[in-house]
Amino acid sequence: MSIKPLIPESKLPSLGTTIFTQMSALAQQHNAINLSQGFPDFDGPRYLQERLAYHVAQGANQYAPMTGVQPLREAIADKTAELYGHSPDPVSEITVTAGATEALYAAITALVRPGDEVICFDPSYDSYAPAVQLAGGVLKRQALQPPHFRVDWVHFQTLLTDRTRLVILNTPHNPSATVWQKADFAALWQAIAEREIYVLSDEVYEHICFASEGHASVLAHPQLRERAIAVSSFGKTFHMTGWKVGYCVAPAPISAELRKVHQYLTFAVNTPAQLAIADMLRSEPAHYRELPAFYRARRDRFIQALATSRLEILPCEGTYFLLADYSAISDLDDVSFCQWLTREVGVAAIPLSVFCADPFPHKLIRLCFAKQEATLIAAAKKLSAL
Repeated sequence: MSIKPLIPESKLPSLGTTIFTQMSALAQQHNAINLSQGFPDFDGPRYLQERLAYHVAQGANQYAPMTGVQPLREAIADKTAELYGHSPDPVSEITVTAGATEALYAAITALVRPGDEVICFDPSYDSYAPAVQLAGGVLKRQALQPPHFRVDWVHFQTLLTDRTRLVILNTPHNPSATVWQKADFAALWQAIAEREIYVLSDEVYEHICFASEGHASVLAHPQLRERAIAVSSFGKTFHMTGWKVGYCVAPAPISAELRKVHQYLTFAVNTPAQLAIADMLRSEPAHYRELPAFYRARRDRFIQALATSRLEILPCEGTYFLLADYSAISDLDDVSFCQWLTREVGVAAIPLSVFCADPFPHKLIRLCFAKQEATLIAAAKKLSAL
């Protein structure tokens, strides 16, 4: 007697393997330089590694409190006050999560109800849409146009309805490498002030911002932060993406709802890693303060190395990504071009169209410069030969 296997009906039938996994696998298959997936090829601070070992040796190996260890939440509160002039309550307004992706999912799940409308800006990070779909929400996307990817606030107003529940923004923006300005937050507040709309601000690259005025955070806007969740990532800040430690800051009533999801999704985050990061924030604050200069130098060196290529490099105001227009090199669509580039040239990149729901006719690819200088020079040499 044969037993028919049970195949569940998919809740996300159109979702496959992410482009990041695909391109990294293709890069490995063809021994290509991987500038696709956004992770450094160098290690984080030695002090942070030493503090992790210390706390493991001291026996800090059991469950942390659900909201995060107190020293880390207090250090986050002080950093937030220093940078954005806002002092969140470390007890009721800061939650440590298993990376920023968990924070984003928990926030969307906590706030979005079936039938609610959620607005995001395309190109957009690929975790937003599935989370909204699983929560029963309806995602409405506003397309941003290259090269500047600025929000058209007049058009934004037309997307608002009585069903609008949440606006998701990302600054510094992955993948466009642009940043929001204070005027953007002012325009957002003006548009939603009289409506019951929440804001989810994805700020994982907050410390990798090259704008002269610095990073404009939702937490620096006195009105918006009262209805917002700001999400950040220590993986990006300390070059330790594999640690998967992030956090979110939100008013107590919003945090309470987010924590209801977090406690049954992850419950608690790696204890010794949290304690090590708390030590790092207290003892080595120069690291995050100097991060813009650290990555600006890599950005500028990579751009200089690409000066003789036929790629047109777009402005980079933040993140550790560069956008490049390959129109002078190929007529292929961006997905096909990235596959060809990996197989035939030996450099892996990410096509921008995968971040968009609507057709994206522009010939743009994303290159990660969170790499050692030798890696960037080797990649630039291959790209300049095209």
